[in-house]
Formats: sequence, structure tokens, C-alpha cells
Amino acid sequence: MIDLKIYEKKADKIKAIAHPHRLCIIKGLMEGGCNVTRIQECLGLPQSTVSQHLAKLKSAGIIAGVRNGLEICYRVVDEDVINMVKILLKEEIEDIRENK
Repeated sequence: MIDLKIYEKKADKIKAIAHPHRLCIIKGLMEGGCNVTRIQECLGLPQSTVSQHLAKLKSAGIIAGVRNGLEICYRVVDEDVINMVKILLKEEIEDIRENK
């Protein structure tokens, strides 16, 4: 008998990253932790929209935030998602490494 709960958790992770802005946020956070303002500036989105995307990623257990004074610095904490994003963005990540 197959335990669908395992597949449901994996599918939930995929759903959480299956948005272009969230995928971009994850890629950026994989390169280094960052706060809402910096993410907002990079994406050109309103702060409320960025916060909604971060909340979705946080509730899925993909990112975590660490308070540093008044700001929260986010980072990716889910190794499965890191591996998925590396596969999805392999060519782009290789280009970034070559340009450093």
C-alpha cells in the first residue's frame, strides 16, 4: 500500500515553488540571505506582495527567517527544494558561477 502523505508533502513543496516570483525569491535566497526590502527592490514588487510570497514559502517549510534588529533575514532551509531549484535552473546557476 502506498502512503500518499509522502507524495502530498512533496507535491505541496512543488506547488509552493511553482510561481515565477517565488522561484526567483528562492534562487536569490540560495545565493545569500536577504530581507523583504532587498527582495522587493530586486523584483520590483510591492512589499505586501513579497510578504505574501514569503509567507507561502515559510508555511511550506521552505524558508526560515532570523530576526536581526528590526529586520528579518530569510534563507532557504529545505534541502529538497534547493536540489529541485538547482536542477530547474542549472544553466542559469552555471552562468552565475562563471561570471563570478
